[in-house]
Amino acid sequence: MMQPDRKFSIAPMMDRTDRHFRYFLRLISEHTLLYTEMITAQAILHGDCHQLLDFSDREHPLALQIGGSNPAELSSCAKIAEDHGYDEVNLNAGCPSDRVQSGKFGACLMAEPDLVAECINKMQLNVRIPVTVKTRLGIDDLDSYEQLAAFIQRTSAAGCRTFVMHARKAWLNGLSPKENREIPPLEYEKVYQLKQDFPHLEIIINGGFTRMSEILNQFPRVDGVMIGRAAYHEPYLLADADRVIFNDNARQHTRMEIMHEYTGYVEQQLMLGVPLHAMTRHILGLYQGLPGARAFRRHLSEHAHQPGAGINVLQQAVMSVTP
Repeated sequence: MMQPDRKFSIAPMMDRTDRHFRYFLRLISEHTLLYTEMITAQAILHGDCHQLLDFSDREHPLALQIGGSNPAELSSCAKIAEDHGYDEVNLNAGCPSDRVQSGKFGACLMAEPDLVAECINKMQLNVRIPVTVKTRLGIDDLDSYEQLAAFIQRTSAAGCRTFVMHARKAWLNGLSPKENREIPPLEYEKVYQLKQDFPHLEIIINGGFTRMSEILNQFPRVDGVMIGRAAYHEPYLLADADRVIFNDNARQHTRMEIMHEYTGYVEQQLMLGVPLHAMTRHILGLYQGLPGARAFRRHLSEHAHQPGAGINVLQQAVMSVTP
């Protein structure tokens, strides 16, 4: 099974990286690896699987991130992901929210490397697509480099070859998920050290990168870079990715071309009953820094939620930034 190219990827973000946002990003970059929101194993096994997992073929390459800690359940979910056509399945071992703590998964798993290893092993035995892990540098008082290296060693021995490292520790008690994205200091050097100590593994760094120059500076020291909120607040950041990261010299799409294609997508989704604001909320940052950007955001924010809002709302917003 071919591995997705992970040189540049967009992080799984709750209430952000749904199928509409992923489709929008794919109009900007053909090659950037996209991730779903974290979906729990219980939801996949007992919920509306098609509603949770369906996506457009246009979204490839695409990875599904799963939250869970039961090896048998995760193995079943990995097979479901493969059958749905995902290019990778990723185990969440880094989210610090109360929800994942109560379910004994996410960042809690850093305290149980043997369990993570069992989960990875069972998942890999059941699928041909790659199984990867996204994690932190540590949790609470389990935050030494030696403990981190032991976690990577144990998990990689079970067969995991790719680790996405959010370059902060997490505090499971005392900080909210938002605070855990901002307060614990970034420690890039620990991620660089992991790559040195485990050169045979694919190490992806995540955390704090907001400019393409910052992203490119990472490549001599790690195998790839993942960004999160920066892609949401300024999605056109991805416009340079295909050329400067993936060496694809195809012509860069303009914002207007992107909006033209996305408008067609929105029209189709409206006919399927998807409310306008579910799609327009993801594109507010497209014109960030340009004249008319504020009027564009304001028009969508004020009108897309209105009952019966249709494609004309989006078209009028685009006119705010069109000469």
